[in-house]
Amino acid sequence: MEISTQKTTKPVVAVFKEGDYVLYRDPELYWTRQSGHTFVCRVRKAWATGTYNLTALAANRVIEFVQGDYMRLLPPLDAMRDIDTAPLNGDNAADGMTAAAFAWLTQQHTPDGRSPQTPSPR
Repeated sequence: MEISTQKTTKPVVAVFKEGDYVLYRDPELYWTRQSGHTFVCRVRKAWATGTYNLTALAANRVIEFVQGDYMRLLPPLDAMRDIDTAPLNGDNAADGMTAAAFAWLTQQHTPDGRSPQTPSPR
C-alpha cells in the first residue's frame, strides 16, 4: 500500500460585501438537473457566519442564508469590458456594443476630439 505524500490545499473562500453583484448557483436545482439554477444576484446582507442574503435581480426574489461557495463575484470590469474594448472608428463601430455602452461613449465624445469639460458650478 502506497501512501500519498501529495499536499492538498483548501480553496480560498471569497468574502462578499453588501451591494456586490454575484452569480449564484442554486445547489439543489443544479444537482437535480433542473433549469434556471444559475442567476445574477445582489448581496443584501453579509452575515458573520459566512452566509449571505441575496436578491435575485430578474425575479426580485430574496434568497436567504446562501453559502459563499455557490457564489462568484461579477466584477465591474467584466460588465464594462464592451465599453473599454469597443472600436471607436469604422462603419461597424457600434455593432459590438450594448445600447448603454454606445450611449455612454456618445455622451463622452466632443466634435473636436477633446475630453468633455465639466459644467461650471451654478
